[in-house]
Amino acid sequence: MQAVYFSSNGFSFFGVPAFLGRGLQPSDAIDGQDPQPVVVLGYKFWQRHFNSDPAVLGKTIQLVRNNYTVVGVAASRFTWGDGDVYLPKKITQDQTLGYYVGIRLKPGISHAQADAALQPLIQQFAKETPKHFPPGLALKLHVVGLNEDFIKQLGGTLYLLFGSVALLLLIGCGNVSILLLARATARNQEFAVRAAIGASRGRIIRQLLTEALLLSVTGAALGLLLAYKTIDLIVANLPEFSFPHEASIHINLPVLIFSIAIAIGTGILFGLWPAWQLSRPEVSQVMQASTRKTTTGVSGRKVHNTLIAGQIALTLLMLAGAGAAIEGFLRLMRTPLGYDPHNIMSVGIPIHDGTYKTWAERAPYFEQLFDRAAQVPGVTMAAMSSNATPPSNGFSTKFEIVGKPASEDQSLHVNLVSPEYFPVLKIPLLQGRIWDNAENHRGASLLVINQTLAKRYFPGGDAVGHTLKMPEVVERPPYLLTAPGSNSTFLIVGVIADKLDDGLSNPIKPEGFIPYTAAMGMYTQILIRSQVPPLTLLHAVRAAVNSVDHDQQTNGNPRDLEHWISEEPEWARGRLVAWLFATFAGLALVLAAVGLYSVVSYSVVQRTNEFGIRMALGAPRGHVLRIVFASTVVSVGSGILAGMILSVALSKLMGHWAQESQASSRDPLLLLASTVALGLVAFIACAIPARRAARTDPMTAIRYE
Repeated sequence: MQAVYFSSNGFSFFGVPAFLGRGLQPSDAIDGQDPQPVVVLGYKFWQRHFNSDPAVLGKTIQLVRNNYTVVGVAASRFTWGDGDVYLPKKITQDQTLGYYVGIRLKPGISHAQADAALQPLIQQFAKETPKHFPPGLALKLHVVGLNEDFIKQLGGTLYLLFGSVALLLLIGCGNVSILLLARATARNQEFAVRAAIGASRGRIIRQLLTEALLLSVTGAALGLLLAYKTIDLIVANLPEFSFPHEASIHINLPVLIFSIAIAIGTGILFGLWPAWQLSRPEVSQVMQASTRKTTTGVSGRKVHNTLIAGQIALTLLMLAGAGAAIEGFLRLMRTPLGYDPHNIMSVGIPIHDGTYKTWAERAPYFEQLFDRAAQVPGVTMAAMSSNATPPSNGFSTKFEIVGKPASEDQSLHVNLVSPEYFPVLKIPLLQGRIWDNAENHRGASLLVINQTLAKRYFPGGDAVGHTLKMPEVVERPPYLLTAPGSNSTFLIVGVIADKLDDGLSNPIKPEGFIPYTAAMGMYTQILIRSQVPPLTLLHAVRAAVNSVDHDQQTNGNPRDLEHWISEEPEWARGRLVAWLFATFAGLALVLAAVGLYSVVSYSVVQRTNEFGIRMALGAPRGHVLRIVFASTVVSVGSGILAGMILSVALSKLMGHWAQESQASSRDPLLLLASTVALGLVAFIACAIPARRAARTDPMTAIRYE
């Protein structure tokens, strides 16, 4: 279970009242005293383990063989730190510990004002307690809002989503205008009769706007129903840690009002043009027989062609954007990892306070855990590591090359691993050797570095044999225990090939590996490689760990490495952007095809008499086909050209908002593929009504009313 420790004012600080009982309070952790043995249960933990029993207050639960009295149940949406239980924290002056510090700003105080007020305090603290501040640390404080990280992670995706919806709305509105204009034009005689018997222009406009408004309100209602049904699916596909788990994502009242306003506004706006165009029918001309059946009017055709060109341009823009997002995500999937994640899982093992407090106790304990896990049936190979699970791993520290002048920006990612780590992940050795089990057992001060570090600091290829000093890797019991005789210097004995160590899209950083026995923290991991899906062995591995120490737990919710990678922020956002763009581009393509089909079909119906006369006079069916296709060539061609220009112009914007896509809609092959796809759909949309026109019987067409 996950325990979260708060200062005793934590619940009042967050301003969240308990669901049952109370939260933590100042008397639960008085300065200088041990905290009271009280606990607040997380809401989901209370439901899961106590069946939502309201009588849980006052009961005693045991956590790591210590008894705690339940004083409250947290609110249902309070999930800070994804805690199962919340405990009072004893704040000490221990310099090896780090704390999260939360600050509630007064109303109207900006982050810049808070920075200016707090900066002198930090500088004063540094003067009063210099040992609490690492030398050379830049003492520049900046207040960060709780939502800022989430907005930074997902903000670009939300901008893209909003832009896609806006483009889709424009395409849909263009479609509605085309259909309303075509439908209203076909009713010219009706409007002429209405005008002849006294209907005013305003009366005709109101009728057409009422029809458009009814259409938009009905569509909005169906859209909201669909949104309510699919919002859970959308939320389920968001990156896991892209928003706070306290967040409740649903359709709320402001969103509902905004959507209805957009629906009504677009219904009025895009229904107004057809209404205005047809509100003054030429009564004498329209009432003449067959007039409407031979021509649609020059202005009507221009409007249709303009709307179609706009739809085609926006659709091509969305297709190119979707193609870029999908191509970028596929490229991300094909990124060379530098290791083999197949059939590997990582099982985390936290060490409890007050246990294995010396190196002589902890080193053999870790070795026993490793031996038992490696003997589990089905495990082909195992390795130990501190936090070396790629593609984001290790802790950053400064280093110096003994015998060379030091630079302030010299830092590397350090990983504490067993020698089996490299064969388990199938990382090739390029130079030198890996330390052996005997050296690992005694915590030898040896170091294996990656290719990036070797090339950057040892361009002559002579890295092996040099010594690196890492001043920050020093004993800080019980949180970091170093091997006897350690002096923070490590001899380079080998160079391995590069692997991703700072996410999937960031450049590889200098990286070093030392024996996990050389510096042991209060947490370790066992990497398991198996021939079967590794999670099927999880129960057996946990039992093996527990057999060494019955009080030892493993982390909850372990993942195999392939799933671990798929939950990296770049991967999750890239997949989300590709999925959203592909969906919207597909909808845009359907709308463009429907719009083009509607215009061509309407044109064919309007020119049925003309086609009948042409065929009666001897025109072949191919001639009619050419006429129909020629009527759309200009609008489709100009739309494609405009779409290509927009795609090139907006490619930088998309790259800025979705950097993980690693692709650009300027890619000529991508633009060509999008153009071909759109052209094929446009051809099919034109071909169906054109074929129908070519197969019309001449005599039937001439008599068409």
